[in-house]
Amino acid sequence: MADVMTTEQRSRCMAAIKGKDTNPELIVRKYLFSRGLRFRVQVRKLLGNPDIVLPKYKTVIFVNGCFWHGHEDCRYFRLPKSNVEFWKEKIERNVARDVRNEAELKALGWRIIRVWECEIKTVAQREEYLKHLYDRIVNPTQSYLMETDIDKPSIAAEPESEQSYGNNNHS
Repeated sequence: MADVMTTEQRSRCMAAIKGKDTNPELIVRKYLFSRGLRFRVQVRKLLGNPDIVLPKYKTVIFVNGCFWHGHEDCRYFRLPKSNVEFWKEKIERNVARDVRNEAELKALGWRIIRVWECEIKTVAQREEYLKHLYDRIVNPTQSYLMETDIDKPSIAAEPESEQSYGNNNHS
């Protein structure tokens, strides 16, 4: 199936997609701030430029778009019908990079929380999800396993690490 847009239209459309300060990021940040948490955003010194960094809790949060990060079995993720091979390879590279970045951050002692846009997309599930997210951050020794609307685990507790605050100059 051919693209319904011209090459120029598609290029403009793709160029307009934001890489930071997206609506899902703003929703999460506003909620965490309203609950009294203070954080840094887009920290370039940490691998992967985490969207939200909470140094006090040694926690980073990545707010991922389901399409760009290949959220498996998500109703919002599907490959475009045109230029399929390009998109398949691009998404696979993004996913592989996410896995590498997460492993390195964990090795430096950071706890990683990944928030998918589909988990906060609807208002009905957003408030409950954000409450669990807050609890996961401030009570890291508690075991939290949230089931999303697609029945996939999204936030799982990990043991608190005693490693030092890591700086990473890979940005």
